[in-house]
Amino acid sequence: MLTTERARPEPVRRSPRAWRLAVGTVCFGAFMGQLDASIVTLTYQPLRTEFHTTPAGVEWVSLSYLLTLTALLVPVGRVSDVRGRKLMYLYGFAVFTAASAACGLAPGLAALVLFRVVQALGAAMMQANSVALVTTSAPPERMRAALGMQAAGQALGLALGPTVGGVLVSALGWRWVFGVNVPIGVLALVAGHYLLPRTRQCAAGGRIDLPGVLLLGGSTTAALLALSVASGLGLPVWSAALLGAAAAGAGWAFLRRQRSCPRPLLDLALLRERRLGPGLLGGLCGYLVLFGPLVLVPVVLTRAGSTPLATGLVLTALPLGFALAATGAERLLPAAWSDGLRGRAGAAGCVAALALLVLLPAEAAVLPLPLALLGLSLGVYLPANNTQVMRAVPATAAGTGGGMVNMTRGLGTAVGVAAVTLALHLADARTAALTLLGFALLILATTSLATTTTSRRS
Repeated sequence: MLTTERARPEPVRRSPRAWRLAVGTVCFGAFMGQLDASIVTLTYQPLRTEFHTTPAGVEWVSLSYLLTLTALLVPVGRVSDVRGRKLMYLYGFAVFTAASAACGLAPGLAALVLFRVVQALGAAMMQANSVALVTTSAPPERMRAALGMQAAGQALGLALGPTVGGVLVSALGWRWVFGVNVPIGVLALVAGHYLLPRTRQCAAGGRIDLPGVLLLGGSTTAALLALSVASGLGLPVWSAALLGAAAAGAGWAFLRRQRSCPRPLLDLALLRERRLGPGLLGGLCGYLVLFGPLVLVPVVLTRAGSTPLATGLVLTALPLGFALAATGAERLLPAAWSDGLRGRAGAAGCVAALALLVLLPAEAAVLPLPLALLGLSLGVYLPANNTQVMRAVPATAAGTGGGMVNMTRGLGTAVGVAAVTLALHLADARTAALTLLGFALLILATTSLATTTTSRRS
């Protein structure tokens, strides 16, 4: 019974609202994943105080989760196609919920990082299956509405994260930032058992590129560890160069592996499409710019004497702006605007917002303006960019293209955390903001390049 998917009760299966119930259940996972992503950075200062560690050590509470999630999304998705998406999704909820409880009870920083790795395994089992469950549950004519419901769940979690985190840290302590996942997870497990449909057709079994998974994970982990050493992690300075060399070597071996593997994690042949490379790089920078301020702003406001609750309220402007634009841009922007034009407009807005973040005083009364503008701009840019990426991928490789987008999302988020921490360690908050501005300019450049390439080919 633990290795097979159970059918929904007959009254549920026959209900005309069955697809809405299934999609609503998937929204639990979408909500939890984004809530967790935006809530954890508010625990950094309490963790530093309780465990007597450095910012470079605390950042691995986020990085360990993001690296594990990035490395596992593609292979877990392939296992789910074979074993059943409902089965893997429910197991993912169980692992995520149990690991969240363990994180809340962690006796030290090392244990917390380890439990975050386990939590990321559960998150990968959920995220790798969420879109597939939505698209197989909803009727074809309601597909866009169903995906909109899922996007709304993600946006709600992202928007509520800083406020909820500020309240929990101020009133109950950092451990409840993880504990809040437990009741939601238990409710979602029960709902999923009764409301999610079984997988109608499982794929044939196939060998997963395990060496590719290990090389990708090794390369990204070594690179981010090198950045952490430069940021003040308690390792010898010479180890940064050694880790950098290991990251380059593992990355080179990964690329060679992808050229020869019959079922690669990263299909290098697709990157010959000229729009795809700039689109993926722009997406990586977009998520970097989205999550970088979630690390920078709490540090700045905490140093200024702001409470966790006040910091969370200020920080909410960024994900709230992103949520509003991501869910409302389709209705508010002119229908004649192409994805390229929307992408350029969003990228230009990112540059303007981060220029304001550099120029304006870093005060609680001022920061919501540039943060809201940045969120709105990214909410316009990222959906348009991801659409362009997927349109550049052949229909027969849509799954691989989606995996690439997920990988850039995870890597961009991880690099955003590491880059801001490094800038804060080596210089100051203004330098960190200038670093983010540089990445925003790169977004604008990649968007212009992708659009120019498309025009020349058309």
